[in-house]
Amino acid sequence: MNGFSDATLIAAIVGNGLLAGVFLAFSCGVSPGLRRVDDLTYLTVFRAINRRIVNPVFMVVFLGAPLATAAATALHLAAPSQSSSAFVVAGLVLALFAFAVTALVNVPLNNALDAAPSDDARQRADARDRFEQRWNRWNHVRAATSIAAFVLLVFAV
Repeated sequence: MNGFSDATLIAAIVGNGLLAGVFLAFSCGVSPGLRRVDDLTYLTVFRAINRRIVNPVFMVVFLGAPLATAAATALHLAAPSQSSSAFVVAGLVLALFAFAVTALVNVPLNNALDAAPSDDARQRADARDRFEQRWNRWNHVRAATSIAAFVLLVFAV
């Protein structure tokens, strides 16, 4: 590999590691903590998190990780002597899967939660019931796939 290939792979590793950390923090800390609060607090906090998470730093990592992984994969495949190409390709598949889960499941759930009526206790309970378990399940999936992508990319070094 050359310097550019190395830098691209390192960027992919760092990006996927950061995403894995964010998703794992939700799985292991944020979601279990929120499980213990009432519906109004849950909706208020989760809506606030959803508004703040879309920021330049997170978006660079969220978009940059799969892009860097795709670039690292292309560079590895262009150098056929690379014995680690299978790790990079597998890392790309998992990184893209985590991205797809976020875009196709978690973000739409976030948007639905934001739009859900929550004027009374029944509406708040309904909004939470439609959101919490499904969002958490898919967050665990994207955490696991991001961790696996990170590990596979590290093996490629």
